[in-house]
Amino acid sequence: MNRTVAEYIINKLKTLNVKRIWAVTGDALNAFSDAVQKDKELEWMAVRHEENAAFACYGSAQLTGDIAVCAGTVGPGALHLINGLYNAKKARVPVLAITGQVPSIEIGTGYFQEVDLKKTFDDVCGFQAIIRSADQTPRLLNKAIQIALWDRTVVRLEIPHDITTQKIEDFYFDHPVIISASKLICPESDVQKAVSIINENKNITILAGCGAREAKEEVVALSQKLHAPIVHTLKSSDVFSEDLENVVGLTGLIGNHPGYSAVMHCDALLMIGSDFPYTNFLPQDKKVIQIDIRPENLGNRIGLTQGIVGDAKDTVTRISKNVTQKTDDAFLKDHQKAHQKWRAAMDEESSLDNNQTPLLPSLFAASLNKQAASDAVFALETGESAVWAARYMVFNNERRIIGSFNHGSMAVGLPACLGAQAAYPGRQVWGMLGDGAFVMSMQDLVTAVRYNLPIKLIVFNNQQLGFVKMEMEEAGFSMSNDALHLQNPDFVAYAKSCGADGIKVTEASEIPNAIAKAIASPLPFIIDAVVTAGVLSLPPKITLEEAYGFSRSKVKEALLALKGNQSQWQNIKSEMKAYFK
Repeated sequence: MNRTVAEYIINKLKTLNVKRIWAVTGDALNAFSDAVQKDKELEWMAVRHEENAAFACYGSAQLTGDIAVCAGTVGPGALHLINGLYNAKKARVPVLAITGQVPSIEIGTGYFQEVDLKKTFDDVCGFQAIIRSADQTPRLLNKAIQIALWDRTVVRLEIPHDITTQKIEDFYFDHPVIISASKLICPESDVQKAVSIINENKNITILAGCGAREAKEEVVALSQKLHAPIVHTLKSSDVFSEDLENVVGLTGLIGNHPGYSAVMHCDALLMIGSDFPYTNFLPQDKKVIQIDIRPENLGNRIGLTQGIVGDAKDTVTRISKNVTQKTDDAFLKDHQKAHQKWRAAMDEESSLDNNQTPLLPSLFAASLNKQAASDAVFALETGESAVWAARYMVFNNERRIIGSFNHGSMAVGLPACLGAQAAYPGRQVWGMLGDGAFVMSMQDLVTAVRYNLPIKLIVFNNQQLGFVKMEMEEAGFSMSNDALHLQNPDFVAYAKSCGADGIKVTEASEIPNAIAKAIASPLPFIIDAVVTAGVLSLPPKITLEEAYGFSRSKVKEALLALKGNQSQWQNIKSEMKAYFK
């Protein structure tokens, strides 16, 4: 076989259908980039920042379910991967990070760029393969890959500079990676207990997360049998889309009132495939059944009547066969009616007749919803961009959403688009990005140009960190213009300087044409959406403490405005204008 460590790793990755490595090269990665250069199948994706490489891996792995690979060189190069890898970890997708290390003889001496990467990566990685001899490579690489695929997690391979070019002599552990479709099946006694709880309670609500993706039909069938409203999480918006008959909305910080009400006012709550994190949006006095394949999720957010460790599709199918058909559909009908009313209000808010300037962000989201392909991928940036998407778009058919939904990092949007577009070159890939987050990762727009990845980006340009502003006011602080204001470049000029294209939109009538132009363009494309910063993205439930915080904030802002603070005047006027649109 007579392969070097780098050559062996590249060939092993190809057996797993890995098509590309996202990386910024360096001396410790030279053997890898050379091996890829000689290969006819694998592609080296040279990004401009390692964090974007890791985010791109997330975008690819989230959609395909296959392992994605990124690489960073010694010390700083490896460290730059960490934030993107945390996103992959918290999203539970398989990613392999290959990192260099200083030459073996220098380890432990404080050598140039030496970092104790094992300690640094301990929290983010499910396993770290620290290779100290060439013959360890087959054994540790196989183990790392299997852990990544089985546990849906991040693993790391560390290889000192000098070992990458050494020949492997012992191939005893060079066997195929073990991949299986095994499922975790719960005992019948668990099913019967759940059936008893459901039969004994009148109004049932289903809270379905992305862990129920493969059980969509079964969850809908159970909902129909129980006349149970389905409430989804943000991550499962592309599974239980807003146009499904029994879906009554989303709960949580960016949810709506029908979804929140259905969860809080049921008699029994059935949670399926969700580790929904917001305890204050979950009931404290109801019967609760939770189904999950991860035991650590059971009872993690809410006290349970019953917890079931098992595959969602199998468990829901067996429960559905045994429960009694419910006849009273009043609870469901009430929430369906409320949801329809809420959807109508969202349609009215996002009508192109609302031609105030700066424009409402909702106009762009609603127009994109109408024009984007039925199998489009949408990367939702952390912050208000996700709010506009959740409230004014429907992710039905084959549409998918990706983002930093658990980790909550800014700057995920553009690089996640890169990973998605590379994985699915024939699909539309849209990024819905705040201006603050876009500027954090905008250097890799040139990467989209270089590799002919025609991603489409809507940049909500309100020159402000809008979601942070809301958090600031909720806590009772006045709006701090020094901290929140953004000095933005000309996004269209920037796009064109990178070899991409773009258009600036300031009038409502221009939006449909701008989206159509982006769709038709063979180049990466930016829509510079000039929008108001005055829209308040409030949750479906506001506590007394939050209301008090907002009140204190507004009083402080008004007093500062009366004292001549122009930024406070502008803030108050923009909010009033957006509210009385």
